[in-house]
Amino acid sequence: MILFCLDTSGPVAGVALMEDGAVRYEAMAVNAFTHSQSILPMAEEAYRHTGLDIGQTDLFAVTVGPGSFTGVRIGVSTVKALAHAEGKPCVAVDALEAMAAGVQPFPGVICPIQDARAGQVYGAAFEGGTLRRLFQDEPIKIEEFLEKTAAFGQPMLFLGDGMPVHRDNIGRILGERARFAPAHLAFLRPASAAYLAWEKREEAVSYRELSPLYLRPPQAERQKNLREKGHE
Repeated sequence: MILFCLDTSGPVAGVALMEDGAVRYEAMAVNAFTHSQSILPMAEEAYRHTGLDIGQTDLFAVTVGPGSFTGVRIGVSTVKALAHAEGKPCVAVDALEAMAAGVQPFPGVICPIQDARAGQVYGAAFEGGTLRRLFQDEPIKIEEFLEKTAAFGQPMLFLGDGMPVHRDNIGRILGERARFAPAHLAFLRPASAAYLAWEKREEAVSYRELSPLYLRPPQAERQKNLREKGHE
């Protein structure tokens, strides 16, 4: 079985190809291009370098969020189009879970956080040995997130683009209990997302059912609601 996975949910665009559960290709891009410019050429390179054809793909996968609204929309729309064109099913992958999978195992709690601005993060927590979810994805003030994770009484490993934003605050509040992923492990690896998609392949859906995971409305929608309330 050939599985193609892409991620555009955060600052790094990435693709991965798996065959029968083994990684055949992985690539990531951190550059000045927008994900909409990068991701299709990256997909073409993946198939070219592996000698595979997109028509051989059995399953498409994508990180559906949480993350950048624009990035998530680009990734989901791209995979929906590919799956529709090839007549193949899709698997939705949680971006925070994929980040945690990339640094497993860890003797404690894995805490992926994406910057949600205004002092908030999109965060979740996972048991470092089993990847068992300890609480669900949520938009939350960083101080509240740290209070929740500290209650587990274990070392905590932080990663994601929210980590550098809040690192000083995390260190001040948690002290030696806080660990920080090194730069090469601090972002979502597309092969980790592909691995989760492979594990969840029985949960595949039609491209029509694939949808983004937004934990709160996009900023434009929030501003519209505020304007409407102001006229009531």
